[in-house]
Amino acid sequence: MSKHLAVVSCPIDTYSGYGARSRDFVKALINARPDWNIKILSQRWGNTKFGYLQEHGEQELISRIVPKMSAKPKVWIQITVPNEFQAVGEYNIGVTAGIETTVCHETWLQGVNRMDLTLTSARHGKTVFTESNYEMKDNTGRSKGILKLEKPVEVLFEGVDLSKYKVIPKDSKNLLVKSLDSIPENYCFLIVGHWLTGDYGEDRKNLGLTIERFLTSFKSKLQKPALVIKTQAANSSIMDQKVILGKINSLKKAIGGANFPNIYLIHGELQDEDINHLYNHPKIKTMLSLTKGEGFGRPLLEFSAIGKPIIASGWSGHTDFLRADLNLLVGGKLEPVHKSAVMKDMILEQSKWFNADHQEAAKAYKMVFKNYKLHLKNAKRQAVVTKKYFTLEKMQEQLNVYIDKYVPNFPEELDLVIPGPKTIELPKRPKK
Repeated sequence: MSKHLAVVSCPIDTYSGYGARSRDFVKALINARPDWNIKILSQRWGNTKFGYLQEHGEQELISRIVPKMSAKPKVWIQITVPNEFQAVGEYNIGVTAGIETTVCHETWLQGVNRMDLTLTSARHGKTVFTESNYEMKDNTGRSKGILKLEKPVEVLFEGVDLSKYKVIPKDSKNLLVKSLDSIPENYCFLIVGHWLTGDYGEDRKNLGLTIERFLTSFKSKLQKPALVIKTQAANSSIMDQKVILGKINSLKKAIGGANFPNIYLIHGELQDEDINHLYNHPKIKTMLSLTKGEGFGRPLLEFSAIGKPIIASGWSGHTDFLRADLNLLVGGKLEPVHKSAVMKDMILEQSKWFNADHQEAAKAYKMVFKNYKLHLKNAKRQAVVTKKYFTLEKMQEQLNVYIDKYVPNFPEELDLVIPGPKTIELPKRPKK
């Protein structure tokens, strides 16, 4: 019997969040379904760098990449944003991080409805797909009915890889560790995330406001922590680095005065090993994220596995795994997306996302800095939760549950074997 063909179309070879999700998902699928013949169509993801698989020795994944499909797959899986979903196989699964706001574009809902099943990373995304609806009209403006969710959507969280993100001893030979060792402050807050499009206080990751709250909270204080920011805007270029530094300096000028706490910038791409060293460094004490919305929030989950305090917005995808009683989840309110942060067909101007309360955020910064040991105890409890419920292994188990529940049992396929010509031995003639 031959194995059923399953093809996964995804940005598996890219240095991107969706690339990481793709690698984790495909590995889980390979382990969960040894009865499937799993192949990969490698796709691009914007302008993000290619070559992750070769640079990290992922030969098992490389061996499964095909240039194109040679036959219609039994199962077609597409890991991307929903407006790109296409039904190609006999059974079709879409995998997406979902949406960071309160409303998805109508083309996203149409994409989800094209698939037989959609797996999204958090309850937030499932809620948005379930609650979004549109009145459809023809060319004359006459109503054609209501567009709403018609196909099943389930939550498949993005499990943390505990072989990569774990507590480790400090490696004094690591270049990043050496750089962090040179920082004079012994207490550093950490921000990880792209500085995305949007005016001050309107970018999705909300880096501008997160930094501003840090500067104003500790300006002119006798004892000051530092802030380490791992970010970039468009790419890893020197020009991009200058843009980021310019934004930080503009924030300082807008606040006015002097005697600010120090900010240190880590710019560009880092290897997984370096990120784990960053999380583990003894001077890195607390992660900050006043994000306006997350489809999931991978860096927050990774950092939670180390067992250090997290201050984050109390809304969207990451609240699935960050327990409110073990972390400082900052309150706030939903507000319309600013026009400077709108992205065509993705971040809609008519949608809303989270605006963290400025005063509550500043209070949380000071509380953790002043009473670190108290919050460290809760962070270690959060690490236990992460390692018990939100690992790659648990994700694989859940994926298998969904496959058993939704994917049909296809008829067995016989391997067609054509026998070769038989050799016929002629009777030997008697010797004369």
